[in-house]
Amino acid sequence: MPITKKQILDKLKQCYDPEIPINIVDLGLVYDVKIHESNVYIKMTLTSIGCPLYGVISEDVKNKVKTIKGVKNVEVEIVWDPPWTPDKMSKTARAKLGI
Repeated sequence: MPITKKQILDKLKQCYDPEIPINIVDLGLVYDVKIHESNVYIKMTLTSIGCPLYGVISEDVKNKVKTIKGVKNVEVEIVWDPPWTPDKMSKTARAKLGI
């Protein structure tokens, strides 16, 4: 059975920025997910350039996605363009934070 984008996004909803109690998908940090055979490429950002938890979040993403059956390699690219803004958050996330 092929790996699906939905499977990956579901796993990414288990990843959190430790400073914000909302998953990285609902925060709007995941910009793109590509799948090529057993390889997954994730393009994402963080809420700030100076985020000290860059490595922790990136490793969490890799480790969670690797638990999907059939995934062998996961590459995470952190980008700063376009910059993250609160308007990228889901309605649920904005409501949870009172925005």
